[in-house]
Amino acid sequence: MRLKDKVAIVTGGANGIGRATAELFAREGAAVTVADIEADTAREVADAIAAAGGRAIAVPADTASREAAEAAVARTLEAFGRLDILVNNAAAFVFGGIEEITEADWQKVLGVNVVGYANMVRACLPAFRAAGAGVVVNVSSVSAFVAQPRFIPYNASKGAVAQLTRCLALDLAPDHIRVNAICPGSIRTRATDRHIASAGLDPEEAYREFGRAAPMNRMGRPEEVASVALFLASSDSSFMTGAQLVVDGGATLD
Repeated sequence: MRLKDKVAIVTGGANGIGRATAELFAREGAAVTVADIEADTAREVADAIAAAGGRAIAVPADTASREAAEAAVARTLEAFGRLDILVNNAAAFVFGGIEEITEADWQKVLGVNVVGYANMVRACLPAFRAAGAGVVVNVSSVSAFVAQPRFIPYNASKGAVAQLTRCLALDLAPDHIRVNAICPGSIRTRATDRHIASAGLDPEEAYREFGRAAPMNRMGRPEEVASVALFLASSDSSFMTGAQLVVDGGATLD
């Protein structure tokens, strides 16, 4: 029960890494707000957590909107009375070469992956300060520091998340607010499946190929990223801020 009596918001909490994180945090004692643009799926996750004996609410939220971010925080405080942890996990996946990407594509990926993270942190600050401390876990990616073909907008957004994490850690340390990031590699999620389908790849061959890129010779599971989020959210990492933990099975060792 490493998060006993804590309250957390997990954005993008309806699927993949977000869902695994929300469920793990609840098992570790936290009350959880499952914030996601997919309202029905978020509600299913919150209901499943409650059915397992945990505490959770679902909040529909497009975090690219400052008003939506503020509403998610307000709903959390209304339900649970405090806020201790934010996991920024919501993501827009936009891929392609520089000549193909439209202005709308750029606005979408940067709006969710960068501005959305900033919106959520800003909205959480009054509650963190009232509690005397806070923790932010930004889900970034190895795409923040590895160049990949035809990944320009997504990689650019994750590079921004890396620097956002460092700058926030520096600025918010005097308020006892820690800010760290996780950089997953190839994780088998619904988003990965969609990317494989959009590229016209055979799913099973793509999974094997992605796995072969890592010395551990497999793709990761959402639960393996969630466990790192738990470490960063808990007092186990109390002297860490501004760090970026890579969870990629060794794929970026060289």
